[in-house]
Amino acid sequence: MVLPSLEKPSLSRSANMRAIRSSGNKSTELRLAGLLKQNCIRGWRRHPRNIHGHPDFFFNRARLAIFVDGCFFHGCPRCGHIPKTNGAYWAAKIERNKSRDLSVSRKLRRASFRVVRFWECQLRRHPQNCIERILRFST
Repeated sequence: MVLPSLEKPSLSRSANMRAIRSSGNKSTELRLAGLLKQNCIRGWRRHPRNIHGHPDFFFNRARLAIFVDGCFFHGCPRCGHIPKTNGAYWAAKIERNKSRDLSVSRKLRRASFRVVRFWECQLRRHPQNCIERILRFST
């Protein structure tokens, strides 16, 4: 069996992907921060360094870690996709991200933290459901 080579992405693809922010992204973190403020939900911090995996949002009292996963980079089953160009590279990268997400969630749960993960598309399509879920876990 011959495995496909894991080539690096093209320079133009690299430049395009580099422009996508990993934190402070408007379609993920900033959208949820705005929803939390709009719904007067308090007691959270962003990216605490002392919590494994550096959750996007953390509620200290509730020991609740929230991650907002981008559909492309984390492989959303509904709308994530593998690019046609250099598909083997992206498939491997997305699988590594999914594996890391699972490992981080497990470690946090073992340390008695609650973990909630939202897809970027959930936050866009059903923001009130996301808020209700946070309220359910944060009280």
